[in-house]
Amino acid sequence: MASSSLLVHRLCCIALFFTLCFAADPFANFELEYSYITASPLGVPQQVVAVNGKFPGPILNVTTNYNVVVDVKNKLDEELLVTWSGIQMRRTSWQDGVLGTNCPIPTGGSNFTYQFQVKDQIGSFFYAPSINMQRAAGGFGSFIVTNRNIIPIPFSPPDGDIVIIIGDWYTRSHKSLRKDLDDGKQLGMPDGVLINGKGPYRYNTTLVPDGIDHETINVDPGKTYRVRVHNVGVSTCLNFRIQNHNLLLVETEGYYTSQQNYTSVDIHVGQSYTFLVTMDQNASSDYYIVASSRFVNQTIWQKVTGVGILHYSNSNGKAAGPLPDPPNDVYDTSYALNQAMSIRQNVSASGARPNPQGSFHYGQINVTDFYLLKSVPPVSIDGKLRATFNGISFKNPATPIRLADLYYVKGDYKLDFPTKPMNRPPKVDTSIINATYKGFIEIVLQNNDTVVQSFHMDGYSFFVVGMGFGEWTESNRGSYNRWDAISRSTTQVFPGGWTAVLVSLDNVGVWNLRAENLDRWYLGQETYMRIINPEDHSNKTEMQKPDNALYCGALAYMQKKQKVSSATTLFGSSGLHFTSLLVLSTVISLVS
Repeated sequence: MASSSLLVHRLCCIALFFTLCFAADPFANFELEYSYITASPLGVPQQVVAVNGKFPGPILNVTTNYNVVVDVKNKLDEELLVTWSGIQMRRTSWQDGVLGTNCPIPTGGSNFTYQFQVKDQIGSFFYAPSINMQRAAGGFGSFIVTNRNIIPIPFSPPDGDIVIIIGDWYTRSHKSLRKDLDDGKQLGMPDGVLINGKGPYRYNTTLVPDGIDHETINVDPGKTYRVRVHNVGVSTCLNFRIQNHNLLLVETEGYYTSQQNYTSVDIHVGQSYTFLVTMDQNASSDYYIVASSRFVNQTIWQKVTGVGILHYSNSNGKAAGPLPDPPNDVYDTSYALNQAMSIRQNVSASGARPNPQGSFHYGQINVTDFYLLKSVPPVSIDGKLRATFNGISFKNPATPIRLADLYYVKGDYKLDFPTKPMNRPPKVDTSIINATYKGFIEIVLQNNDTVVQSFHMDGYSFFVVGMGFGEWTESNRGSYNRWDAISRSTTQVFPGGWTAVLVSLDNVGVWNLRAENLDRWYLGQETYMRIINPEDHSNKTEMQKPDNALYCGALAYMQKKQKVSSATTLFGSSGLHFTSLLVLSTVISLVS
């Protein structure tokens, strides 16, 4: 009897230990089913990608350090991968959801369960498909990471939260857009701009046909709302503004900003911003919410404008009259550049952790490696239209990179990506960057293309220290912001100009660097950084391959049918948490 009691006592202690571990890192569980539905956001019936039957998809809301479990079911007629823009996937690029890290989820209702921790992160992000141009058809939604209660936010708690998803939109299907690119054609002008999956309010009877459903956001006078805005479009920079209301910028892609009021903000493809907006107008009528195209001929692109309605609960009538003006000159990139560089980090605010954001003195760290990534207009390589970085158009390896490493697949990729443009003809290759763990690198993005580009880095945030026009030279380093540059994961690079970023390579794995413009990304304007800790022999700096990993390419023979177990769905594949469940079950049966 004594030994039985001792066993129960020990098991209870073990169970308590695992339970405390579980309580310290709570879980958030989601199920996302990807399928097609018919919608008419611009008045033309078309097939869009829905998530759980919704377009856009549901908002995923978690808290700092939560373990996130997302079971994705693919009911599309083609393979699928979902990526989590701005979520750093600390130590687990296995979950990043791009072709260099994951085999795609097969069609026919197959599933894959993503499992990751939002370690030391806060802010506004989004999820979206990463392959086959599917993001051009939908499949996106907001991903919000809220602060822990013990960490103060650098502003008064808002009275409510509003999510606004904007993006340019084509009435042609994503498959048609893909075929155009495959055939060597440009995508051409979009058919419009959507706000939360809906077309424009009929502010102009000539430009906007009757019968289009528009977005209405209901608010109460005198209240202040946190407004999170994501540009998930194909390739168009959009100027965002709310008629007669100031936009107090407070956060972008996981970092609090110095708080400044703007009447409008340029939001580039793949970028996310958070504003505080106070409802301080007299509500004589509703107010326009506008997302209009930038850096294009407005006479031709006039219809590429999204218009929604801000409706006060005491409003006296409908919005009418002209839209609020955009910045004076749509071609004035110097205005846009100055606005971009005015967005700075709030160095005294706490982010996800108690210490101030500015406690990491990036400007005092010596650079260990330098890369200049040059982009040019798409070129023909072997008779196909391709986009490049440094003359290399990336071809995704048949086997994801870390899987190839783990199973010694030879010839899957090359660690020879050039540090600067080479004097040679462009080519298609699987060349990636052999980056150094704990290195501190400088990347200069030189955009010699004719369009504004968005550059994105998975696994990290980088400090945007400089922007300019012309060819970058070493003398430009004298203009770098080495104190309070904003840290983010997506930055704009203006045509004929450059953007410089600094990043500390402390996250082991394989991480995608890409043009967020969907056409350029699809045509090969991407590469990867492979960051390995050679001294890690116990998986302290990189998690092991997940048990449910999909296999393809040279390892396709290893693939088994995927199953969703209740333990995986509720607790993830972590042995510790599953063990705690078994121990608790044993204790219960022994006690009873």
